[in-house]
Amino acid sequence: MKILMLNGSPRPEGNTFLALREMERVFQAEGLETELIQVGNRDIRGCVACGGCANLGRCVFDDLVNELAPKFEACDGLVAGTPVYYASANATLVALLTRLFYSTSFDKTMKVGAGVAVARRGGLSATFDELNKFFTISGMPVASSQYWNSVHGRLPGEAVQDAEGLQTMRTLARNMAFLVKSIALGRDAYGLPEQEPRQTTNFIR
Repeated sequence: MKILMLNGSPRPEGNTFLALREMERVFQAEGLETELIQVGNRDIRGCVACGGCANLGRCVFDDLVNELAPKFEACDGLVAGTPVYYASANATLVALLTRLFYSTSFDKTMKVGAGVAVARRGGLSATFDELNKFFTISGMPVASSQYWNSVHGRLPGEAVQDAEGLQTMRTLARNMAFLVKSIALGRDAYGLPEQEPRQTTNFIR
């Protein structure tokens, strides 16, 4: 079982990285394979709604999104971590997630998702909500912790002083590991939930 972790900070070893590393240590102790990928300093353009992915089976912009697609398909859980900018996730990470989720047609049902937000002070819960929407529209259970998945810190390294935040990360990782393992057992014993044919409607006048 494998957890794919995305660092949406432009600082490869900043406070977002420290939060994700705290989780990664727990995952490894739980016997889960991890891969932490740096995203936030990459040149990722946004989706242009061209629809080309429906024909190509991949995004028309051949960058990190297409590199991550097979890793996403193979993983059992996805962690997306980001610093907070104007009560929102880093735009680079949002662009990547938007294109990654939209351009991949494989079934994401029962892959476990977790969003992590890191900030000096505020905007954490809004960013946390933003990340969770990628998971919940895709049939992915969302892992929870003892508090909203957030860590405080402004200058690089300050996150290590947030004892509650790091404990929240460890609890999140343990809960996520439990969910991943439980879903694997449930899949073998009972199969995945039945999926009805998709109904889509447009609300227009």
